[in-house]
Amino acid sequence: MNEFVWPTIMLVALMIGIFVGYPVAFVLGGVGILTALVADVPIIFLSTSVSRIYSGILTNWLLIAIPLFVFMGLMLERSGIAERLLRSLAATFRGVPGGYAFAVTVIGIVMAASTGIIGASVVLMGMMALPTMMKNGYDPKISTGLIAASGTLGILIPPSIMLIVLGDQMRVSVGDLFMGAVGPGLLLGGLYLVYIAFIAIFAPHRMPAAEHERAANRLAAIGRLVVDLLAPVVLILAVLGTIVAGVATPTESAAIGALGAMLLALFSGRLSFSTLATSLRDTTKTTAMIIFVMIGATIFSVVFRKLGGDDMIEDLFAVHEGSPYLVLAMILGLVFVLGFFLEWVEITLVVVPIVAPVVGGLDFGLSPDDTMIWFAILLAVNLQTSFLTPPFGYALFYLRGVAPPGVGIGVIYRGIIPFVLLQLAALLAVAMMPRIVLWLPSLSG
Repeated sequence: MNEFVWPTIMLVALMIGIFVGYPVAFVLGGVGILTALVADVPIIFLSTSVSRIYSGILTNWLLIAIPLFVFMGLMLERSGIAERLLRSLAATFRGVPGGYAFAVTVIGIVMAASTGIIGASVVLMGMMALPTMMKNGYDPKISTGLIAASGTLGILIPPSIMLIVLGDQMRVSVGDLFMGAVGPGLLLGGLYLVYIAFIAIFAPHRMPAAEHERAANRLAAIGRLVVDLLAPVVLILAVLGTIVAGVATPTESAAIGALGAMLLALFSGRLSFSTLATSLRDTTKTTAMIIFVMIGATIFSVVFRKLGGDDMIEDLFAVHEGSPYLVLAMILGLVFVLGFFLEWVEITLVVVPIVAPVVGGLDFGLSPDDTMIWFAILLAVNLQTSFLTPPFGYALFYLRGVAPPGVGIGVIYRGIIPFVLLQLAALLAVAMMPRIVLWLPSLSG
């Protein structure tokens, strides 16, 4: 075990630094550099991290998609399309037990496929839907749990920033990951709808129906819904359709999406200099955070591998012994536990480069490329739970910040339990049936 002392010290120091509250990017880079100095790693070796940062991050064409997709999501959220769509869905489902719940789930799926900005989705639905649901007698636990869970679908359903980072870290085609995530994303959204339908049928008092509308009003609501759905559907087809058809790369489709979101904001009368400046500023902040964490993670991983970290991880998971599925379960279990304390960015940039080679050496009866695509989507489904699991689930605090008085964090914590279980059920289904992930990429291949 002596040969693994320094990698162990690095991991412990990393966790301590993060829990103390230092910025993750500086903790990663600082731990790497300080450990290299103390462990007598040649200074010239650290220069390899400089070349990796330049070639793998700063000049990486793929990563240009990150600011473009972030800008697309922010601009689309400010265009008011999501607000109109939520109102149309609520009017269409009015008079049905659980009508508002169905509307929230559908808008969560649509926004996930067109924005992918978790904070914006949760805050928007929390501000617009939660007070109405409470006013109509909905169980606060169901309301808050559904809004938080539906708002996090954007981290899985493409276009997803997390999938771009995963693809870059695992050297997997982002286009294949986008296509592979469609099945699990729809499966998870479907599970939410089934759960809501079950509650509406067997416990309608927890989600009472709003007042009935006249037939003419219901038809008018459906008409408005069709019109409001047109813009996001066109944008989704323009972004994802070009990737699936092989017409554009993810980076090129991100540019199409950014331009399309600006045009939609213009046609909605919401495009102004203030809106554009705010969107650009928020895009810059989000992109800078991700890039700086990637730079720190590069320094950390270079030193970690130099000191034998890869061998330590292989020994930890006993890659040459036992069942491949047991090793996979251990990795996914580790990621799930880390999700209680860390963000997806940290887990993706620190853990994934370490465990991906381990999984690449296992035999699941799939081709090497299919194995990595499947594993990446398993990680994405697993990482989605990190937004919901206490104590540091970001979606929970986004929602708490806009929740009406009387809806405490305890109510929100209890409300997300069924949805975390549904996410784990989806994770198990994807693990047992890889075709859920691989059917769409195989069509394009």
